[in-house]
Amino acid sequence: MDTITIEQLAQSIGTERVSDWVEVTQKMIDTFADATGDHQFIHVDPVRAAQTPFGGTIAHGFLSLSLMPMLAARTHTPAIAGVKMGVNYGGNKTRFMQPVRSGKRVRGRFKLLSLTERKPGVWEQINEFTLEIEGEQKPALIAEWISLIYV
Repeated sequence: MDTITIEQLAQSIGTERVSDWVEVTQKMIDTFADATGDHQFIHVDPVRAAQTPFGGTIAHGFLSLSLMPMLAARTHTPAIAGVKMGVNYGGNKTRFMQPVRSGKRVRGRFKLLSLTERKPGVWEQINEFTLEIEGEQKPALIAEWISLIYV
């Protein structure tokens, strides 16, 4: 895999990266329900969920949000040279625009908003993350994702 320097990353502020499409399966939704204890019927009961305005089961909003790291890895972005680790620091704005139906494919669109050196060797990166649903006009969610990069 190609590598870039942290300075080269800083020069890419404003650019977007787009991930591959990933299917959100019912098994993924059920596993998330088990992990979080959120077994609301709209997520895990296809028969009852079919009777709602959603017409079937939907992914948890936080499941959709939790796809960020996996989708970021699927943007085929070069690695940053010399990175020791990266950690999630938090988020600014998160808006759930519409649910992701079981069986739909999603992809992540990442726009680098800022890259700031907080102290020597520690960089704060803020990306706008949009979770697109294949065939839909409106995204599932939009969030600002903050991570720290240790070089």
